[in-house]
Formats: sequence, structure tokens, C-alpha cells
Amino acid sequence: MRAALCKSLDGPDAIEIEEIADPIPEPDEVLIQVRATALNFFDTLIVRNQYQFKPPLPFAPGAEIAGEIEALGEQVEDFAIGDRVLAYMGWGGCQGKVAVKADQVALLPDGIDDAAASGVSVTYGTAMHGLKDRAELKSGETVVVIGASGGAGLAAVEIAKVMGARVIAVASSEEKLEVCRAHGADELVNYRSRDLKEALKTLTDGLGVDVVYDCVGGAASEAALRATAWEGRFLVIGFAAGEIPRIPLNLVLLKGCSIVGVFWGDFLKRDPGAHRANVEQILQWCAEGRLKPHIHGTYPLEQIKEALGVIERREAKGKVIVTP
Repeated sequence: MRAALCKSLDGPDAIEIEEIADPIPEPDEVLIQVRATALNFFDTLIVRNQYQFKPPLPFAPGAEIAGEIEALGEQVEDFAIGDRVLAYMGWGGCQGKVAVKADQVALLPDGIDDAAASGVSVTYGTAMHGLKDRAELKSGETVVVIGASGGAGLAAVEIAKVMGARVIAVASSEEKLEVCRAHGADELVNYRSRDLKEALKTLTDGLGVDVVYDCVGGAASEAALRATAWEGRFLVIGFAAGEIPRIPLNLVLLKGCSIVGVFWGDFLKRDPGAHRANVEQILQWCAEGRLKPHIHGTYPLEQIKEALGVIERREAKGKVIVTP
């Protein structure tokens, strides 16, 4: 099979396409023919040794895949050969076939294509965990999503809307904000042309936002925290801006608010039952048409460097998909 292998930690340029042997599933694993692999911002970090997970070289990037089961380990009972499934792996998805533990796999309902399904696990999974489990979002509350036009941000916009929230999307251009509007955002803020704190205060009649979903970090984080409501919840998702903010803790005291970490990758290991329930709910909403994963572009395996470049340059509006 073909694989896109990172052979040194020098970024996307170190990735080479090679032929390697097919994996053999362990007794508790399934072998999946990969039809689509979704890339994420952390893939641009992991190929530079800048991420918290550090796989041994060589490895294929790509954490989430969709495809068809080709073989079963002898202990696997919940799946059958030919089942369409999705899976989260951490890395290794940019290759023709993968062996994955069965408890990391979920069946795909009819009506969800492979490209859309491959991008569900991380972005929608993180949004669901963050908004439902960590923020305990209630219908009628206001959510601001910073970095709303990327794959993670659009998923948060959609999940928040399905949960009954009013959503304010924050992005860096009018073009990106129109994508957010098409996915259900109620209000739009271009943080390059408006003062973020004042805009959020104005849009909430001075009350502030109930939940901040921050995918970006950098200067926008403190501005959004200053615009939170009493007992607001600030969700720390990631730092796409490249800068980890230093927050004045007196703001947390004065607002009676909470800063809440959202580490989805550890959550799915510590509470796999809750994770599976979240994924099943997400897939049901997708099948019903209430969630509509947005794909920025689909790239053949040979163009994985270009695909990672789109994410690295902050050009992605939705998910970036590779088809091994």
C-alpha cells in the first residue's frame, strides 16, 4: 500500500510517498481500507515535533479516517467485513490501510459520505465535549467562537446552534465570516477591523458572552475573556495563532468566571463510553442533516504537502481531506 511518511521532523517538506507492507490487525483490531483522511492543525505541529504526542519515525500524519472494514481480529464481534466506519487514531491515517482497535471505531449511518465522515471525530468531538461536557451549555446562552471559519470553529458553531445557543462567530476576514454565517452563526465579528471586546459587549447589550470557545489563543483570548458574562466559561481549545496567552487572573475573580481546559484527546481515553455516546449523537445529527461538515478541499495523497500548507497558512475554511 502507499503511505505518506514523515521521515524527519522538518515539517511537511520531509514527507515522502512510499510503498509499505499492509498492516496486520491484532486480535482486538480491525483492518480498514482508508477512503478519506482528515487533516487538522496539530498535524502541522506533529511533523515538526511541536506537539504533545511524538510518534516514532517514520510515521504517517492524519489522525481521523473513514473507510471500509477489510479484515477482523479474532476477538472482534461488533463489526463485520464491509462495514463503513470512522476512527480516530492520533496519527497514521495518510496511508492506504490502517489497523485500529475496535473500541476506537464507529459505524457510519447511511447518507454520510467518506470525506465528510472522516472530519467528524476531532472537530465535532472536541466541540461536543467542550460545549456539552465542560461548559454545560444551556439553550438560550450566547457562545462566541474565536477562529470560527476553520474546521474546529465551524464544528463549534454548528454544535452550539444544535444545542440552542446564540452564536457569535469571530474570524479574520469577511469571506471567512460568510462561511460562518452559512453554517448558522447569528452574529459576525471581524477581529481585524473591530475591537473584539467592545464588539462582543455591544452584541450582548453589555452583559457579555456566556461561553468563549477559543481555538486561536494570542491577543484575542484576553479580549474575549474581558467580554465574558458573570459566571461565564472560557474554553481553552488550542493556540492556532502560535502564542499561548498569559491571562491576568484578576479578570477571573472579578467576573466569577471559569477558565476550562478542553483536552479531547485525553478525554476519549479516560472516558471511552462518554466519547462513544458523543460520537453516536454527532453522527445522528449528521444523518438528520442538522450538522453539515464543511470541506475546504480534497487532495490526493501526492498533494499532502499542499494540503498541510493550506492549514498552516490559516487558509482553510472547513476541513482539509486527503484521499489515500
